[in-house]
Amino acid sequence: MCGGRGTMAVVNEPVPADRIRVSDAERKAVQDLLLRAQGRGLLDISEYDERVQAVWAGKTRGDLAIVTADLPDVPDAPEPATARRSQARRSPTEPRAIFSDTGGGTAMRVLAIVFGSVLAVNVVVWGIVSATNVELIYPWFVWTVIPLVVLGVLYVAGIGRPRGDR
Repeated sequence: MCGGRGTMAVVNEPVPADRIRVSDAERKAVQDLLLRAQGRGLLDISEYDERVQAVWAGKTRGDLAIVTADLPDVPDAPEPATARRSQARRSPTEPRAIFSDTGGGTAMRVLAIVFGSVLAVNVVVWGIVSATNVELIYPWFVWTVIPLVVLGVLYVAGIGRPRGDR
């Protein structure tokens, strides 16, 4: 490396801890700490916003340390009640979840409500038309059962079911 500006000695020098670059995961952890501090009243919303912007603009651990230097250690937020309840054993009297809380469960829940409502409206209309004609007419509402059958097959296959029921 003739005529170069650096030498091997310079390359092997350790980088100070405050100059090490940070990842998005580290930035997110500091943002979560700031959110907990804001939730406890240590920061107002505008100061929280300024600090979060500084966190995401920061490149090194030193940049992140400056943002949190005046804050005490803020403990992690307690685990949400829904997570604790799902981890605990369900008592026999507690109602069982039919659909999971995942995207598939939410989609199945919405589609079951929509198709069930369509079926109910069609049965009511068919009943009214049959009653006013004083005879039973062709039960067209049976065709609205098909989407519910498809949803049932998907549910049996495991789509949208809670993990413990699969």
